[in-house]
Amino acid sequence: MRLTDYTDYSLRVMLYLAVRPEGLSTIQEISDAYGISKNHLMKVVQRLGELGWVETVRGRNGGLRLEARTPLLTVGEVVRKTENDFSIVGCFANASEPHRHCVIQSHCRLRGVFAKARDAFLEELDQHTVGDLASPAGELAGLLGIVRFTPAANIVNGITGHS
Repeated sequence: MRLTDYTDYSLRVMLYLAVRPEGLSTIQEISDAYGISKNHLMKVVQRLGELGWVETVRGRNGGLRLEARTPLLTVGEVVRKTENDFSIVGCFANASEPHRHCVIQSHCRLRGVFAKARDAFLEELDQHTVGDLASPAGELAGLLGIVRFTPAANIVNGITGHS
């Protein structure tokens, strides 16, 4: 099964925001970190906001941040909301789509095999949350060029959070 770029970008935005929990992030920062189109991300972020998974703050000092419950979302939930077609093969199509009709459909067992495979795929995605994927945050943040701030008290005491 192949997921669309839209789903990929949705997960990437949420991962970026999950590893940068303090402050707001901009679409430009996320675009630069991943090397993907800002225009594509704008559409993705709009939908993530509509779903209530990302808070969008407008204005000069605006930006994005994860809603508090978003790290608890399963990857399966995200995929189900961002993908619009789980028809692995033509026989999964609606009856109103005759160009995808199969002449052996009434006796074919392959459709059931594909349905079980799709369900197993989604079941596996349901085992992992956005928060799970964002751990360890420090390593992901470093790869994305995000500077994570260490509280001043720890720096004074000689503890920086790095090994």
